[in-house]
Amino acid sequence: MANEPIFFEPLFQYRVWGGQKLKEFGYSLPYERTGECWAISAHQNGVSVVKHGTYEGQTLDSLWKNEAQLFGEKTTESFPLLVKLLDARDDLSVQVHPNDEQAQQLESNEAYGKTECWYVVDAEEGAELILGHTAKTREEFEIMVEAGQWEELLTRVPIQAGDFYYVPSGTIHAIGAGALILETQQNSDTTYRVYDFDRVEPNGEKRELHLDKAIEVSAIPHAPAKTETTISKQEEGGTVTQLVSTDFFTVDKIEVDGELTHSLSSKYSLASVIEGEGSLLTSEGTAFEIQKGDHFLLPNGMKEFKTKGRLEFIVSHP
Repeated sequence: MANEPIFFEPLFQYRVWGGQKLKEFGYSLPYERTGECWAISAHQNGVSVVKHGTYEGQTLDSLWKNEAQLFGEKTTESFPLLVKLLDARDDLSVQVHPNDEQAQQLESNEAYGKTECWYVVDAEEGAELILGHTAKTREEFEIMVEAGQWEELLTRVPIQAGDFYYVPSGTIHAIGAGALILETQQNSDTTYRVYDFDRVEPNGEKRELHLDKAIEVSAIPHAPAKTETTISKQEEGGTVTQLVSTDFFTVDKIEVDGELTHSLSSKYSLASVIEGEGSLLTSEGTAFEIQKGDHFLLPNGMKEFKTKGRLEFIVSHP
């Protein structure tokens, strides 16, 4: 049905830096170090499967190819976005992602680069991000990397729950230990590691770095991301806050306390419940129970939806 939400099974990824905090979303985790929940994905490295309903058992990439009515007029060959939850028990590697053109040149299997954004769901005391660097020229950057001058090179930012960061391709970055993040990104899985704290995999091998590609795609000097000022709109029954709107995606946070009716301006939207429980009602009056940890597609037939309860969710669209 093009006028009902489509719910997806979460897909989990082992990561050497992962932990067990995703259990807070009601998930049964397959690994001691579960780093990522791929919540809504059509990427070949992890494709979402419909949980129940009309399209039960079908994959998001097959819906994109075969059920055009769910998405309206499509302007890209492959599904453009990927939504994740990340649990950083340990620091992630210092890394960088290419833009679309660079990804297509450097990788044989990527249609997109990777611009992303982070909503901080939770953060332990002292948690931080690495966002950007201090080098003014490529030569200076290479010298500092070669010398291992990481404290001088990397820019650190303290974080707390409710913070939001936009991370364009080319940005040197890392999520720090103690952060629980909802990430909205382009549909890409290409990462170039710059530094990994000399960690080793379970087999005893150090993880691979990708310095040549990383230096090629990095923004040098670092230019802090500029986005529109956050717009918060109080509505009857809750608050809608636009976190970012760019060429790649628009991301909103919706907080419901009671009953909220929200109009959708996009052809389709992706939603992740990050707190609370309640119900979602279609314009025909069909009710769907939703709770923390649910992820769903609001298809082209849904021009508005009503939510009841106490809920927080992140909604995005291309």
